[in-house]
Amino acid sequence: MQALTQIAVVDNVTKIYRKGSSEIRPLDGVSLEVKEGEFLALMGPSGSGKTTLLNLLAGIDSPTSGRVVVAGEDLGRLSDAALSKWRTHNVGYIFQIYNLVPVLTARENVELPLLLFKMSRKDRRRHVETAMQAAGILDRSSHYPRQLSGGQEQRVAIARAIVTDPRLIVADEPTGDLDANSEIEILDLLRALNQQFGKTFIMVTHDPVAAAYADRVLHLNKGVLQEGALPMVAAGKGD
Repeated sequence: MQALTQIAVVDNVTKIYRKGSSEIRPLDGVSLEVKEGEFLALMGPSGSGKTTLLNLLAGIDSPTSGRVVVAGEDLGRLSDAALSKWRTHNVGYIFQIYNLVPVLTARENVELPLLLFKMSRKDRRRHVETAMQAAGILDRSSHYPRQLSGGQEQRVAIARAIVTDPRLIVADEPTGDLDANSEIEILDLLRALNQQFGKTFIMVTHDPVAAAYADRVLHLNKGVLQEGALPMVAAGKGD
């Protein structure tokens, strides 16, 4: 898909955490533009700020300085309540650990985000079935997480992330807990969702195999974003 508009702008963002007298600066003057429909991979060693940047883009965290604009909203200007509502409508989050509720079926897990919307049961069911069909997991609707493989659990988590039709999907090491075969299946699924439905993906990964699925690969190191990190992918996995 040809991306035409910006969905996210990170403008000179610094994030500082303080622990006692120590100062931790996972992001230091980072700027980034993401086009709508793009599949972007963020790489870098542990502690380089990848997940911090992902959480800023998802509206889960806020910068110490600088500006984050996503889907037309300056997130720093929103109240906590407005930010929570914005996040519900605009962002889907895929985790490395699937975070499924063990006492709920796959269908019920996917339905959870829709409970925050004013929507009839019939409409919720239609949205859930559409998302599960897109994720290739509709035939496991009545199964509980313990009855699913790791790859199937991640498919349920992906269906949950897309069920609200968000504009941005952020994924934090989405294949980090999977075997090689399941990893490729999940990456193929993410790329298909990106290409067929025009969903914007921002994915944090240590894995060059996963990064190779992206349109663009950027590298974070000591809080600084480096363009042109694609050669790192060819060099092999590792921090």
